[in-house]
This record gives sequence, C-alpha cells and structure tokens, in this order.
Amino acid sequence: MASGPHRLLVVDDEPDLLTLYELTLLREGHDVECAGSVQEAMQALQRRTFHLVITDMRLPDGQGIELLHHVEAAGRSEKVIVITAYGSAETAVAALKAGAFDYLTKPVDLRQFRSVVAAALGQSALPSLAPSPAPVSRVDQLSAALQLGMARLVGNSPAMSHVRMLVDKVSRSMAPVLVTGESGTGKELVARAIHLSSARAAGPFVPVNCGAIPEALLEAEFFGYRKGAFTGATDDRPGFFQAAKGGTLFLDEIGDLPLLMQSKLLRAIQERSVRPLGATAEVPCNSRIVSATHRNLPQEVQAGRFRQDLFFRLNVIHIQVPPLRDRLMDLAPICEDILERICGDGGGHPPPRVTEEALQHLCSYDFPGNVRELENMLHRALALSSADSIGVEELGAQPRPASVLEALEVQLSSPPAVDLPDEVPAAAAPAVLPPHAAEELPASLEAYLDSVERGILEQALARHRFNRTAAGASLGLSLRQMRYRMARLGIGVDSDTSDPT
Repeated sequence: MASGPHRLLVVDDEPDLLTLYELTLLREGHDVECAGSVQEAMQALQRRTFHLVITDMRLPDGQGIELLHHVEAAGRSEKVIVITAYGSAETAVAALKAGAFDYLTKPVDLRQFRSVVAAALGQSALPSLAPSPAPVSRVDQLSAALQLGMARLVGNSPAMSHVRMLVDKVSRSMAPVLVTGESGTGKELVARAIHLSSARAAGPFVPVNCGAIPEALLEAEFFGYRKGAFTGATDDRPGFFQAAKGGTLFLDEIGDLPLLMQSKLLRAIQERSVRPLGATAEVPCNSRIVSATHRNLPQEVQAGRFRQDLFFRLNVIHIQVPPLRDRLMDLAPICEDILERICGDGGGHPPPRVTEEALQHLCSYDFPGNVRELENMLHRALALSSADSIGVEELGAQPRPASVLEALEVQLSSPPAVDLPDEVPAAAAPAVLPPHAAEELPASLEAYLDSVERGILEQALARHRFNRTAAGASLGLSLRQMRYRMARLGIGVDSDTSDPT
C-alpha cells in the first residue's frame, strides 16, 4: 500500500459488519469514516474527498449502486467497491458495468477484503491526500505504464481509437474483459495493454492458449497440483491462477475449452479460489481475468457448446478488435511499427520504408490473416530487399486477390490431396463453389467454410465406413482433432460403426 493514511468511506446498515470492516481497515493504517445509509454516505461525500468507497448494495433507504452513479456522474476520483449478497451474480456484473472497481460477496472473507482494498488503493490518484515520498509519483508511474501498454495499438483510425478508449476505461476497474476478433487482429496485444494500463502492471501477465492444452491436463495446468496427486507428481506445482497472483490471467481462445472445464473455470472465477489436484482446501487467487476468442460465443451458447453462465461472467466488458481490412488507413504506421521491431530484433539496423506504390498494392488486399499476415509479408520482403525501401516487387510479383472468396476459388479449383472414393453418396458429397460465387458473396464466410469442411469430413467418413481414426488419418488429422472438428460441425456418427477409441 502507499505510504500515509488513505481516507475510506464504508457504508453498511449492519452495525456488527460495519464495526468489523472499520477495525480491519484501521489496523491497516487507514482513516475510516462510516455511514449506515445512502443519505449518510451522500452527506459524507459532500463534506470530504475519499480515496475509496466501500458500500453494501442493500441499504435501508436505497441501493449502494446509487453512490456509484453519484461518483461517476460528478466525475469524482473515488474508486468504489460494492458488497453483494452471495449468489447475486447479476447485481455484481451490473455494478462492474456501472464503473465499480471490484465487488465482494457475503460472507466477506477478510483476507480477500484486504487484498481488494489494497488493489483499489494502488490505483488511487489523490496526491494531496496521500503524497508519495518517491521521486516518481504514482500518477507518473501509471501514465508511463499506460503509454507502454498503448504503444503496440498502432493506428489512428476511428476503430482503433475506440479500442484504445475502451482499454483506458476498463483498466480502472477489475471487471472481466472479453476481447473478440478474427485471428491475427492482435487480441493479445489488447489484453497486454489492459494489464499494463492497470494498477496490476507490476504483477505478472500470464497468457494461456486454452486450445493448445490437452484435455486431460487442463485442470492440473489451470489449478496446479500437490505432490503425489498422480503418478509423476513429484513436487507441488502452482497452476495458471496462482502464477497470475497480483496480475492478469489472459485466457486466449476461451471458446475452445471443453464444457467440463468451463464449469470448473466458472467456479474459480466466482469463488476467487482454486483447489489444486490432491489438495483438500481451496487456495485464494487474486488475478484479473481477460479472455479472448475468434468464435461467436453467443452462437456457441445457443448451440450448447459454451456455458451461458460462464459467458455472462466473462463478457462484463466487451472489446471488439477490428480486422485489418476495416482500418486500411492504419497500414502505413503499422508497417513502420512492424519493420522497426523486426530490425530491432535483428541487430538494430535502420528499417526500410514502404513505398507509396507498395502501400497501394497492400490496400487492394483483404488480409484474411490480418496483422499477423502483414507481419509475415514484411518479414519476407525485408529478407529479399537490399535497398532502403520495400516496393511491390519485394512484396510479391503476383497480383493479390481482391477478396477472400476469390482466394478460396483459386484453392478449391485444384483437386484436394486426399485419397477419397470415386463414388460417394449424394448426402456425403462435399460443398463446392458455385460458378457464380465470384459475383454473389456468401452471407457468412464462416458458415461457407464450415460447409466446405463438413463435406470433406463426411466424404472421408463414408470412404472409411465411418471409422473416425481411419478417416482422420486419410486427412492428416489425429483422432482427437477429428472428434473436435466433428463436434464443432455437428457431424454425428453411429457408435456401432465408429472406431472403439
């Protein structure tokens, strides 16, 4: 905590709880004022400025969220922590969306209470009330962290300006954030910007690719394990939640988690504690959750592949990262930033510039791989270029397709390198690109690609008498990959004809 006393306003209509909160905070060295109603709290706010307001939601003359609205509407600097009844998830989420720093559920765990208060005070910016003896003030530290976090969010297009505005706003609270966008748009960069712009910037940032962990290892990786919990567990090992203590846990591709793990993750987020494998007691966890996915989670919820209550918990604040084709005006600064980083990693030689002709050439492309694809292009161009500029020749002499669909038409015009039967039942025939597709774009590219993939998988299954192992092997897929794709596309196989594994 910062040196010097902080002024805290605690609001609760239960005298015993009010005394408990007050004594706990006084022992931490804070200046505490108490109120038993909304009216008393409003009067206290009129008399003084506080660093932090801690309020129960249910009060005799109103709701604690009224204090939050008052603080937000008046542009005051106080952070607000709300205390809700156990199981009031909707109330807690509403408070976070309204601007609360964090929330606690009754019965309040005092250790968690102190931890949340400490996190809130670490972000407080009232130097007149709690001057810092350090040469660099807390405000300057936060400003530097904010600049560092925003540095990689390059571009001045309206779409990116909106993203930066949301990052700045959500960094002031502990509200869970869901970052969505196509693959390659920079969702992890947004998550890092949120972390570096928050009071948790000094803590760890732990990125986790949920789709890259084998299902059998998910629980051990997320929650850790105790020595002897299973064969090979020779020592205690912390999980991702423990590793992110005091920082941010970034759950990338959250939509790839199986349903059973989704249920366990939901409990960990709600209870703010995890039980390592082999342990008998839960361990408190103090980490902010930022998740990301390229999937349409509302559709996944409707299809039964993603828990609605978990989506409700994760999607308190939503940030949509735009695709590169929707912000082509940012191409020049993005190219400059990428080339500077590449050259810096390669020895620090001056980066070349991208010519106007090359930029125009890039602007005619849809970039299905987004910024990641652009970075790969510039890596290749830099390797081929011997001058101080990158032109159209270095980017590739072949004309680039003007749309993703034309690229698909080129790919599908060649026969697939798959050993499939000459005769396939009509029901199992793969979807093909209609002759007029170049003129009529599909209503949903994702649905169109799914139909193509579904047709190939059904054709392979029919060829191998619906044996998933054999069908997957013919397509270069493992059984686990085959099961995953079949489940995602809703392809059913009779258990009597499928492989025993």
